[in-house]
Parts: sequence; structure tokens; C-alpha cells
Amino acid sequence: MTDAEHVFKVSELTREVKTLLEAKYPGIWLEGEVSNYRAAASGHRYFTLKDEFAQISAVMFKSARPPSGFRFTDGMKVVVQGNISVYEPRGAYQIIVKRIEERGVGALQLAFERLKKKLYDEGLFDEAHKVPVPMLPDRIGVVTSPTGAAIRDVLNVLERRFAEVHVIVSPVPVQGESAAPEIVSAIDELNALRLVDVIIVTRGGGSLEDLWPFNDERVARAIYRSEIPVISAVGHEIDWTIADYVADLRVPTPSAAAELVVGRKAELLERVGKNREKLYTWATALVGELGRRLEVARKSYVFREPAGVVRQYQQRVDDAAGRMALHAGHCMQRLGDRIREFAARLRALDPLGVLARGYSLTADAATGRLVTDVGSLERGGQVRTRVRRGAFVARVDRIEDVDRIEDEEAFGSAHGED
Repeated sequence: MTDAEHVFKVSELTREVKTLLEAKYPGIWLEGEVSNYRAAASGHRYFTLKDEFAQISAVMFKSARPPSGFRFTDGMKVVVQGNISVYEPRGAYQIIVKRIEERGVGALQLAFERLKKKLYDEGLFDEAHKVPVPMLPDRIGVVTSPTGAAIRDVLNVLERRFAEVHVIVSPVPVQGESAAPEIVSAIDELNALRLVDVIIVTRGGGSLEDLWPFNDERVARAIYRSEIPVISAVGHEIDWTIADYVADLRVPTPSAAAELVVGRKAELLERVGKNREKLYTWATALVGELGRRLEVARKSYVFREPAGVVRQYQQRVDDAAGRMALHAGHCMQRLGDRIREFAARLRALDPLGVLARGYSLTADAATGRLVTDVGSLERGGQVRTRVRRGAFVARVDRIEDVDRIEDEEAFGSAHGED
């Protein structure tokens, strides 16, 4: 042994084995023969499950009770469901039983649970797929045994409630090996012929083995693909089959299916009568109200003197036309005033208007640039002067600065005042 190798303690190894088994085998089903059964004072039950080759210890704690009427007997064949674990003090692996049934019933129940889970995972039980049952179908298809109590119950209820409804019976066996395929054929045939508005799949109560055809996967898929709404009424109220989960509607008994698929004739006639009375009352009130409104309209001025109403509106039109003309005149006057105002402003800004008052524009004759400063002129150069009417070209003989001009203007003003 090297230092790198781990040395387990017995308890450590046992705990790891326990953890591995519990994780790998949760909720398994196990079949075997009961032996060495012992009921402890605590209420827990201990026994051994065995077959011809091996055995395993089993414990069923007080909280997990067997079905009503179940009696433990050494040698009985059972199917149990539970978790694999290890009882650490003895290092013995065991199954902790949560459910137990005799083998015949247990095997069927196990198959039922497996198929139920499979179809649930595929979505065959989804409410979104279910279609509503028609309120009052004209034709009802019944898939059942033609000689059983179920068909008699259905027909009696339909006769009592609504004798006018048409019933088409698709006769099939409702137990035994041939039942499931014939039930499938009947459902498919009713869909192919489109002779009915709703299908009732039914039979009376019985054991799990008797009801087993309605737990068949083929029947479940036939109900699921049916385009006609399917009501499942199999067994009694406490019985549930795969057909109940897949059907568009599940009812507890055949009689309940018939009662649900059609309302009582008297109740329907009573509802029709009440609705008819309500409709008559409403229509009478409406006609009366319309008559009163018509009478008021007939007595109104517009119907007594229609020409007078027209003349009033003609006068209103004339008044409106006069007001519009007056308003338009005012608008035109204000618009003309504004145009004249803008024209005066434009004339004041017109350069030719400025020239008319004795002003002129002088530009360099060579470059065409306006002369705004005598510093841009040279003696002997030529300038072009624009006056109100025409222009002339002159030669610059003398250039005077601003100060001298201002002095001369001031001197001239003083003498002019004298």
C-alpha cells in the first residue's frame, strides 16, 4: 500500500454505498415473494422479498400503509414500490417500501402508471387539446357492449330527457383481449363516417382487469386523434382509466354521460319560453319607444312647416354671405394699407431715391470699387461718379483730408448764418 491510496473505514464505505444506491434507484418497482414477515410493536413491518435466485430485506414504515383489506402472508406474490437504501449498522442493503400490492393487481397498476406517465409527457392529457362537447347534439354515438347495463342506462336517460335525439350504437366487447382493437375501430369508424356530433365511450364498473381495455395505449391514441368530441364514462365514480385522462370530458358513470350530453327537455323548453317572453317584452318596449319618437317628430315644426324652415335657412345663408363680403372688404383694405406701407419703406431704401436728393456714388474708374476714403485715391487717377441721371468720369486733381473739409464746412456755415 502506498501513501497515496485511501484507506476507507467500514462506516465510510457503507455510507458511500448507501448514497450511491439511493441516488441510482429512487422510486423503483420490485416484484417478489414475501417471507419472514414480522410486524414490530412500533407499527413498522419487516419482511424479505425473494425469487428463485436472490432475496432482499424490506421495511415498510408505519407511515406507509398497505391498501385496505391487504393482509401480509408469507409466500404471497407482491409488487412493491420504494427506494433502495442501506441499513448501516448491519451493512445490509434493503428496500424501503412505500406501496405494496398483490402481484396480479400490482403488475397492472405498474403498467397503468408507466403508460399514464408516457402519455402525459407526450401531451395527450393537455387541456389545450380538448374540445367542448356540443350543448344539444342531434346524433350521439355510443361505443359499448350492446348487451351490457351501460347502454340500457344511457338509453333510459336519453329517452327520459330528450327522446328526439338519435343514438347510433357501435357494438364492441368491453373486456377481454379483443376489446381494445374493436374499441379503436369503432372510434375511427365514427370519425370516418361523420354520422354523430359526440361519442360516448362507456361500460359499467368492474375490477381493474375488467376495465383494462380502457387503459390500452391504442384506445388512448384513438380517443386523442378523434375529431369528434369524446366523453369517457367507464366504471364507477372511483374508477379512473387512461381513457378518462385523454377524453375531452370524463364523467363517473354511463347515466351521468347521458345526463350531461343532453339537457332535460322540459328545462330547455322552459328556458326557450322565458327567453321568448323577454324578447317579446323588449320588442314591445322598443316599438312603443319608436312610436313615441315618431309622434314627437310628426308634431315638430320642421314637419308642420317645412317651407318655413327652408326659408329660415335661406335667410341665414344670405346673412352669412353679407358678413363674409363685409369681412372680405375689411381684409382687402387692411391688406392694401400694408402693401402701401411696404412700398413706402422700399422706396425709402431705394438707392436711386437717395441719388434724387442730390447724393452721388463715386467709384474708382479702373477697379469699380466705391470710394469711401480719400486714402484710396491718387492724384491724376480717374473716378466715375453716378448721379440720379447718368454718370461722368473725372480726373483727381486735388485730395483734401477730412479735417480741412470739416473746418471749411464749419466756416461756411458760420458765414451763411451771418
